[in-house]
Amino acid sequence: MVEARMTEEMIASMRSKSGMELRIDECRNNDQANRWTILRFAEGIGDTNPLWTDPDYAATTKYGTLVGPPTWPFCCFAGVQFGWPGLGAFHSGSDITFHRPVMVGDRIEPRCIYEGFDGPAPSKFAGKSVVDRFRHDYHNQRGELVLESVATCVRYERGEAKSRADKRPVTLPHPWTADEINEIEAAVLAETCRGSDPRWWEDVEVGDELDSVTKGPLGLTDEIAFVASGAAPIPRIAANRASLQQYAAHPAWSFRDPDTAAKEPIYAVHYNHNAARAMGVAASYDVGIQRTCWQVHLLTNWIGDDAWLCRAKSEYRGFVFLSDVIRLGGRVTGKSIAPNGDHLVTVETWATNQRGQNVMPGSATIALPTRNGEHPLQHRLPSI
Repeated sequence: MVEARMTEEMIASMRSKSGMELRIDECRNNDQANRWTILRFAEGIGDTNPLWTDPDYAATTKYGTLVGPPTWPFCCFAGVQFGWPGLGAFHSGSDITFHRPVMVGDRIEPRCIYEGFDGPAPSKFAGKSVVDRFRHDYHNQRGELVLESVATCVRYERGEAKSRADKRPVTLPHPWTADEINEIEAAVLAETCRGSDPRWWEDVEVGDELDSVTKGPLGLTDEIAFVASGAAPIPRIAANRASLQQYAAHPAWSFRDPDTAAKEPIYAVHYNHNAARAMGVAASYDVGIQRTCWQVHLLTNWIGDDAWLCRAKSEYRGFVFLSDVIRLGGRVTGKSIAPNGDHLVTVETWATNQRGQNVMPGSATIALPTRNGEHPLQHRLPSI
């Protein structure tokens, strides 16, 4: 991969692009929500909630039809390669506000605005770095804002990161025992979903713990399933002549794998160890927005069908490597009533790996139904 240095000219060029709306057609994957695009995305994040996987069940809810997971719009568009030629990049955090559900038959139109960057600043990982900010918004066919997200992305010098890689030792793949694997898979299968049993605002107390969700050991197929769901490839994954045409037009999108001699997209860091090492990382690792999808999976399992996830924030700290296990959890930190009448709870969330590191500290705001008949879907569904 090209290994550039961060120069004053590069910084000045990127500063001049702040506020620009970006062309994103090369990175768009879906726009229609139907049974299969919803199911493919839900399976791609390992979420079996019947509200998005079982049409008969969904028909009995207030929605009356299948609904996409709140993060479903990211399988339409999740990010774009932009600027900083020759530098590496990591998605470092997301701040998402959810306004409307995505239901079968909806059509989603995304936009992306580059809001500029912070830095340069010193970096232990790669000498110095900048943090880009991108605003994404998604509207449905009625012109309603469905979701808006601010994504942060760290840009760094690949060569410097590679030179420091030996100072970040980690044992990979993780040496799991058979008993540990059995325990992990039992925890994955024991996951519970609140579903049609309402979680009443009056019954929630500060300090309540959320039911946990376990992901892992993360494998190659987990990453392939996320790509196949339509989420995140920037640009779209393509093969043979189609991919070579893309790379001819955009040489920085690809590198040549030394094992196969094939050209691979830079996005292959998530399933190709050579790509990851070229980025200065020990092995392939998860996708940033994939990790937030896991956080939202945790939250929607806990809140039930009649609640609404208003906002979710997450920071990506460290890498989740193939073979890692992540245990997601959370705790209620506050209760309030919003000016619009929503009965809210705030939650802190975490995602802990087998090394005891919290690789995704986060928070969320949730609107819950009340026993007096108020529910947060009243002003969010077109039929209510």
